[in-house]
Amino acid sequence: MSDIQQTPPAYMAIRPQLGISPADDDGYYRKVLDDLPAAIYTTDASGHITYYNEAAVNLWGHRPEIGKSEWCGSWKLYWPDGRGLPHGECPMAVAIKEKKKIRGMEAVAERPDGSRVPFIPYPTPLFDADGELIGAVNMLVDISERKKAEEAAQRLAAIVESSDDAILTKSLDGIIATWNKGAERIFGYKADEIVGKSILTLIPEELHDEEPFILSRIRKGEHIDHYETTRRHKNGRLIDISLTISPVRGPDGKVVGASKIARDISALKRAQSQRELLLREMEHRIKNLFALASGVVSLSARSAATPKELARAVSARLNALASAHALTLAVPSLEKVGRSAMLHDILRTIMAPFEGETDGGKPRISITGVDIPVGADTVSNVALLLHEFATNAAKYGALSVPSGYLEITSSDSADKFLLVWQERGGPRVGPPVDHEGFGSVLARMVTNQLGGSIDKDWQPEGLCIRLSIDRARLAT
Repeated sequence: MSDIQQTPPAYMAIRPQLGISPADDDGYYRKVLDDLPAAIYTTDASGHITYYNEAAVNLWGHRPEIGKSEWCGSWKLYWPDGRGLPHGECPMAVAIKEKKKIRGMEAVAERPDGSRVPFIPYPTPLFDADGELIGAVNMLVDISERKKAEEAAQRLAAIVESSDDAILTKSLDGIIATWNKGAERIFGYKADEIVGKSILTLIPEELHDEEPFILSRIRKGEHIDHYETTRRHKNGRLIDISLTISPVRGPDGKVVGASKIARDISALKRAQSQRELLLREMEHRIKNLFALASGVVSLSARSAATPKELARAVSARLNALASAHALTLAVPSLEKVGRSAMLHDILRTIMAPFEGETDGGKPRISITGVDIPVGADTVSNVALLLHEFATNAAKYGALSVPSGYLEITSSDSADKFLLVWQERGGPRVGPPVDHEGFGSVLARMVTNQLGGSIDKDWQPEGLCIRLSIDRARLAT
């Protein structure tokens, strides 16, 4: 460094301002090293420290002794995994002993106060003109902030990956870029099946107009919170979801894409629909309560010989009606979770208030055919249907007259369950006046929630109802 020809000309003009005498050309380079923000130190050929700058002092947390401290000025050293690293095995020691540069290693320096600093060393051996080792120089780069950023990114990635919600990102062209396990669970696609494809893959065709609207808002940097819509599962099933969408910005602050959090609210929607259905049923039943009670009294009076017999019959039938009412309003989450019931048990409970014989001695209620479990989530819906059938039969159909009777048969196939409700011996009736009644609500429920259909045929001998239900949904 003392060769005057190696000293930059610009330095010659500013030496006085730097406080360096003409005889101390090496002072220029020392001044440069002292002012560098990176930790720099040198050793002789035996590994004893010969120089260090203030950045090295800040990293180590103390000042090693020049000429005595060896290999590195750190109080203690560790490998990144926490194992102790002897000074004689540190990267600087390896560089001097093997006479080669060491790159790509990391280590951790512990200060006397116990704090630790992760760093990357760049030890480089120095040789004289004859190729003899004369020492080494090392630069230590503090990577504390990078490690914190990596740990934060790893924590965020773990949170995203373990989330029950679907979390994904897409480009401004609507191309899916990332996909977490929650998205796989909700939509059915694995990451390698969906990443790189259009987000329209998840959107029903009739809702494709939503995407340009969403992307236009994202391009403006706007957030979309709790947007409720419908998306399509890999198997074709529609899913009710709540979307929260945020713009993703690049290093220059410009919007480059969007992140989406999608929460499956199908169960919530079903619960809301069920609650509304039950509330309407309560209103409907309150209106019919006195009519039903009057019907029970009338039916009982036909066979009762004395007031005492009438009282017993009415009491028994009203109690049965109360049991049926309780069954149809059963909410599994408030009782035994996972409870199910057999279809014939539900039928017998519903029809108990109307049992007996016709004036010709024929059983008024006949239940035959295949029996099948009805899942806890479906019990209420099925019971509501059957109760509606029975109520109408008692008010207008076969169960409203002494001669009427009812035949209920059930059968199943690979994917459908069929119940036939045949009324006989009652008054001749026709279709009701078309209006939006509770029966219409139940018909929609059969289609939307039970995957089935209701067909009614007003035959001369009595109403015939054919109720078809998806077998898989009946069991859920």
